Amino acid sequence: MNNRDREISALLTLLDDSDSEVLTSVEQRLLSYGHSVIPELEGFWEQSANNEVQERIEMIIHRIHFCSLEQEFTNWARGESDLLYGAFLVAKYQYPDIQTIQTFQEIERIRRNIWLEMNSYLTPLEQIRIVENILFTYYKMRGGELAYNQPNDYLIHKVVESKKGNAITNGILYLVLAEQLDLPVRAIQVPRQFVLGWFSHQVLFDAEGQQPSMAEHIKYYIDPNSGVAFQQKDIDLYLKRINVPPAAHYYKPQSNRQIIKLLLEQFSLCFDNEQYAYKKKELENLASIVAAAMKLPAAEGDC
Repeated sequence: MNNRDREISALLTLLDDSDSEVLTSVEQRLLSYGHSVIPELEGFWEQSANNEVQERIEMIIHRIHFCSLEQEFTNWARGESDLLYGAFLVAKYQYPDIQTIQTFQEIERIRRNIWLEMNSYLTPLEQIRIVENILFTYYKMRGGELAYNQPNDYLIHKVVESKKGNAITNGILYLVLAEQLDLPVRAIQVPRQFVLGWFSHQVLFDAEGQQPSMAEHIKYYIDPNSGVAFQQKDIDLYLKRINVPPAAHYYKPQSNRQIIKLLLEQFSLCFDNEQYAYKKKELENLASIVAAAMKLPAAEGDC
């Protein structure tokens, strides 16, 4: 047994100590080993019959994963900020060992089925209806209100697997497919809703989000929970109903950072209770990492 193994073994035996200062010191030292100490922690968890020790081990493992995730979010937010990868990072909070290959494969199957129905002669509305038919009729994708008692609805791999999400995660899936299919779809900033807009290809290419109002360049709006298209008059009626005056920035495309920040903030509300208050705080911290990066110049790919 080398020095490292001896120290870890000694630290593990101290996890049942009643002295809070000793426990804090032990936990900090175990955390310093990073992911390499997880197998020993898991082994000790299996051997222990002490529930408090097991809970302490679970929290140490969680904190190790979270420290890594913070760095991954920092790198993502300061880099190209790929939307699907950002959604996977959110899912990784709950599932640190997430395997993404099946999700990628299923998204590719959906993309291919949509692509086979597309051609250059179709109107935007016809193309929207093809996506709606494949995604929501053939694959039976379902969506609903933001429910904070259903955390899996905020995790992209679970949404793709179960074909059930909410407006944000269904919208992310739609946006990922649209990007792969070169469809001019972006999320917009309508108050209290997550809505997609089908833009003019040219205006997105020329100057995304730089014009005073983009509303005139949105051909249709799309409900990400159903894939159904609707028009400007429906948005106007909605704003009137909730007593919110029209504003140009409602129609500006959201960046991938904005979307993932929103996902993190809404996901955090699934843990708005005393037992999981630490999770809410951690998710808010991840959202603040993304928010800080949003103040930096946009990276290439953060559309």
